[in-house]
Amino acid sequence: MLNSLKVIMIIIGIILFNTACQSGNQGTLMENNIEPQGAILYQSEKHSAIYGTHNEEENIKIFSNSGNDSQLKTDLINKYQIPKEWGENVTGVKTRLDTTDKVIALTLDACGGVNGNGYDAELIYYLRTENIPATLFINSRWIDANYWTFWALNRIPIFELENHGTHHRPLSINGREAWGIKGTANVGEMVDEVLHNHRKIESITGKAPKFFRSGTAFYDEIGVKVANDIGEEVVNFNVLGDAGATFSKEQVRDALLNAGPGAIVLLHMNKPDRETFEGIKLAVPELKRRGYRFVKLEDYPLK
Repeated sequence: MLNSLKVIMIIIGIILFNTACQSGNQGTLMENNIEPQGAILYQSEKHSAIYGTHNEEENIKIFSNSGNDSQLKTDLINKYQIPKEWGENVTGVKTRLDTTDKVIALTLDACGGVNGNGYDAELIYYLRTENIPATLFINSRWIDANYWTFWALNRIPIFELENHGTHHRPLSINGREAWGIKGTANVGEMVDEVLHNHRKIESITGKAPKFFRSGTAFYDEIGVKVANDIGEEVVNFNVLGDAGATFSKEQVRDALLNAGPGAIVLLHMNKPDRETFEGIKLAVPELKRRGYRFVKLEDYPLK
């Protein structure tokens, strides 16, 4: 009887200790004035400090469905050979919503890499507070550098997370370049560029991405077919929103105010030091006044 009483007292002590620890952690966040969006960044930095960033080769091993994917890659290599088109608007690329409704789809790219792993927390927080849906095209390298932020973004219902490639390369069968970035050199590399990040996103979020946008948004028509065969629609844009986050806030505002019904706008969420957020903030109230609302790509058929 005495031993049983001791066991019960130990269990109660453990429960009280854990409760106190959790309350203490929440208190620290609030005392440091870390807003919930900031808490996402805090957890991301904390994770990186403890565990380091994710290694790309390790991720490929973790997220690849090796047997089936290997056969798919072989089948697609044998299927496609000679391209006839090259550019942003080749056959099969979708550039707008198939509707006359007064709706606009904001699409935000996170490109990744040495100069592309930033995170515009102010922009994301603004979209959340204004309840503005958006489609986020995320590159594999950005996920590696911002793993817990990516994990948290997936849990915000107004956002959908889609595929922006593994190494941010144009989809080419012969290594063609776009904007100084060398494209994939063959069908096998095309498959890797789409499929590795497809598997990574699927593994983390539990949902396979439905849409793909390549690094630079350039393709030949074979690249588009390869992405389609993997299960993703290729989506570009009909409104250049920030020109790779180089536009001033006034230029971003003007681009958005020129968007019509069914527009897909290309913007960036990985350049917090640029003026994309300020331009969006200038344009949104006027667009709402004109009767526009914002949607995700999955909300409408595309054309």
